[in-house]
Amino acid sequence: MTNKSVFTFLVLIILLTTNPAPAVIRYNVVDLGTLAGYEYSRAWSINNNGQIVGWVEERDSYTQRAILFDATGGGNNIDMGTLGGESSAALSINDSGQIVGSADNDASPLIFCPTIFDTSGGGNNIELGDNGVADSINNNCQIVGYAGSLENCRAVLFDPTGQGNNTDLGTLNGYLYSVAYGINNNGYIIGYAFNTLSSIGGDYRAVLFDPTCQGNNIDLGTLGGESSAAVSINDNGQIVGRASISPSPDPDNRWFDHAVMFDPDDAENNIDLGTLDGFNGSVAASINNKGQIVGQAWEVQYGFADNFRAVLFDPTGGGNNIDLNDLIDPDIGWKLSAAFCINDNGWIVGSGTNPDGNYRAFLLTPEPATILLFTLGAVFLRKISR
Repeated sequence: MTNKSVFTFLVLIILLTTNPAPAVIRYNVVDLGTLAGYEYSRAWSINNNGQIVGWVEERDSYTQRAILFDATGGGNNIDMGTLGGESSAALSINDSGQIVGSADNDASPLIFCPTIFDTSGGGNNIELGDNGVADSINNNCQIVGYAGSLENCRAVLFDPTGQGNNTDLGTLNGYLYSVAYGINNNGYIIGYAFNTLSSIGGDYRAVLFDPTCQGNNIDLGTLGGESSAAVSINDNGQIVGRASISPSPDPDNRWFDHAVMFDPDDAENNIDLGTLDGFNGSVAASINNKGQIVGQAWEVQYGFADNFRAVLFDPTGGGNNIDLNDLIDPDIGWKLSAAFCINDNGWIVGSGTNPDGNYRAFLLTPEPATILLFTLGAVFLRKISR
């Protein structure tokens, strides 16, 4: 290489490092679309192979359909049907592509049942019980959720054959009901116990369920308040969710909860993951095996949550949380409202408002361009210095 070429390249590196772009683009955004006849979509779970599930919704009704998204954004989304009724929702997909959630079985009155979905969209879905929801499936095809109506239910380990040999996981002392929300590949199950639920408040407590199903469940505590819920657990046993803080502006209003990392050995060591500057509440919705955490923050206005934002949380609790809207190109017109799941590759799925003003499922993939540029620059400089 000539000295002139070396000089030109060095000048380029200096310019790039001393005059950075005003907005560092860290993620690409893919609009995952919807199905014909449905206006809205929500991506809820992504596996390590990049397969994504969730549901689509009609604008003026409560009708939903479980969907396997085309991760390229090409629109080849698959309607996974129901159990004979009109509505369904896909909530979890494992690395083998097995999908669970809930579906309407066309009973009267309307009943949603825990379901294993036929991923081909052929409609050969398996009903796992009479009433309830399958919230999570691990790579060993262990499935957890709840059975019964939400106001009167128990956490359940479902029989994946659909033969009904389901196991009641119990609850906590002092609590009548429970929900299992997640299970890792080691069989550890998390969720929450409760007595009453409402749109604003409620008495509920995060639980690490006894994996032997003997009822020796562990209360994961709070952040000084009264309530908490465990939402996600990774294979390292790290657990995240939401918890009420103390002091709280309103102890009876769950919208003032903060995202939390629970310590199953000592609730005194639970980590308040905080929220975003200027926001009142948050929830940690997913933690991957690298310890990356995503979720949502919001403002509490007039007693209710508003102005939702998708968040990448600082796992140390140091408060260096990042609004994911700051890590995408601001000129594309997206508003990312919620991040629901992150896989081990750092791919994130959630929902937000697209440039056309429609509430749509999104996929965020890490943008390697900046890292690649400086990696190549470093390699190039090493080579020419020899």
